[in-house]
Amino acid sequence: MSETKPSVLFVCVHNAGRSQMAAAFLSHLGGRRVEVRSAGSAPADTVNPAVVQAMDEVGIDLSARTPKLLTTEAVQASDVVITMGCGDACPVFPGKRYLDWKLDDPAGQGVEAVRPIRDEIEGRVRRLIAELLPAQG
Repeated sequence: MSETKPSVLFVCVHNAGRSQMAAAFLSHLGGRRVEVRSAGSAPADTVNPAVVQAMDEVGIDLSARTPKLLTTEAVQASDVVITMGCGDACPVFPGKRYLDWKLDDPAGQGVEAVRPIRDEIEGRVRRLIAELLPAQG
């Protein structure tokens, strides 16, 4: 008997920093137990290089990731939608759980400024995993 795995969508404007880090941490820490998506309302061309460097420091490679455009389908297919400063650009559907994570924007910042944002996101993702995937008895 298989249970459906929870699906989480991380959304920010450019999908080049915060949402990429959050999705990478959830994929890395949650493994195959959770479905992970990330997208942006106005995606950038590339992931922020300081974000790639900061994640590389903790053993997660984002160098091949590319920002994706937020679609209605991605929201509809997700159980939990976590926004990070995308404001009114995020579509809202009934029956979805929405969380808004207030985080500093790493855009235009150096890796020194990105590290504390990365660490805050990792902590939030670990708490989210504990909530979504209670320890199997």
